[in-house]
Amino acid sequence: MALRGLSVVELAGLAPGPFCGMVLADFGAQVVRVDRPGSHSDLARLSRGKRSAVVDLKRPGGAAVLRRLCRRADVLLECFRAGVMEKLQLGPEILQRENPKLIYARLSGFGQSGRFSSVAGHDINYLALSGVLSRIGPSGENPYAPLNLVADFGGGGLMCALGIMMALFERTRSGKGQVIDANMVEGTAYLGSFLWRSLPTGLWEQPRGQNLLDGGAPFYTTYRTVDGGFVAVGALEPQFYELLVKGLGLKSEELPSQMSTADWPEMKKKFADIFAKKTKAEWCEIFDGTDACVTPVLTFEEVPHHGHNKDRGSFITDTEQGVSPRPAPLLSNTPAVPSSRRDPFVGEHTEEILKEFGFSQEEIHQLKLDKVVESNKLRGNL
Repeated sequence: MALRGLSVVELAGLAPGPFCGMVLADFGAQVVRVDRPGSHSDLARLSRGKRSAVVDLKRPGGAAVLRRLCRRADVLLECFRAGVMEKLQLGPEILQRENPKLIYARLSGFGQSGRFSSVAGHDINYLALSGVLSRIGPSGENPYAPLNLVADFGGGGLMCALGIMMALFERTRSGKGQVIDANMVEGTAYLGSFLWRSLPTGLWEQPRGQNLLDGGAPFYTTYRTVDGGFVAVGALEPQFYELLVKGLGLKSEELPSQMSTADWPEMKKKFADIFAKKTKAEWCEIFDGTDACVTPVLTFEEVPHHGHNKDRGSFITDTEQGVSPRPAPLLSNTPAVPSSRRDPFVGEHTEEILKEFGFSQEEIHQLKLDKVVESNKLRGNL
């Protein structure tokens, strides 16, 4: 796999950090998740392919253990607020002095500086501060966050993984690691570059929910079907719009111009009435295989069974019969091979990991006695 041989130490956290670590693990990195003592489960559910060690970083001995792990690691991934790692005597100036090749990835909500750098927040707050949230939501209603996908996972975890890849590539030339300040506000804003760059074009000049790409256009929105399902319509180009109109049983010469924005509200009502007369499956029969840009809005239960997704093997099943997306993108020579094993228990691999990183059995025994580390080996049912 592409990242085979890469050693990553991930400090356990919520959502974006675990996702970033899972991406690296899916593509071959050896990821050690360092959990806190007293943790009973991985709330993020994003530990595929990782191993878990419990280390109490608040104890002096715990900080020493992490420093020792980082001497042999390629990447450290931490998701604390600005200044927390420094208080633990685990800041980049210390760890990179001991391992100049270490990539020190810092993934936070607001970044390592600025007046909000030390305050709490969640996806919706980062999305709001980026400006992107102001553009999401139907006309006349409050803005709403599209789950926690945009800031946590797009602007946060995925952007951080990209930063790690770029830092690793640069290290092949300089031989030195560097610090990555990845944060969800700026990562989300960067994801929204198209919004910013297209402002002068007038693409977003109407109020939210009344523009071409935010649900205002009758040919770029979703419609309910008679069975309670939904279809998504994205017929932007004139030739695609013509196929949409034909599939709906209408004649374009009897309709207003596609780009007559004044007629959009009435056209949306007309299209909605027509879509509401057939089932989602019936609309699929009409539009599948055409360029009308009409697709079913699939539920999680439906997605793995859709013909296209089955053709590509886009979803995988683990040993516990859990279904999840296959890692993306596909690499022709070194594709990801995600682990099919269950996620690790908290502290399941503590001793195994410490031994690999050079700790003797006597040292491990003493660390356990001092409550610096915990080991929670899997026990069979009696």
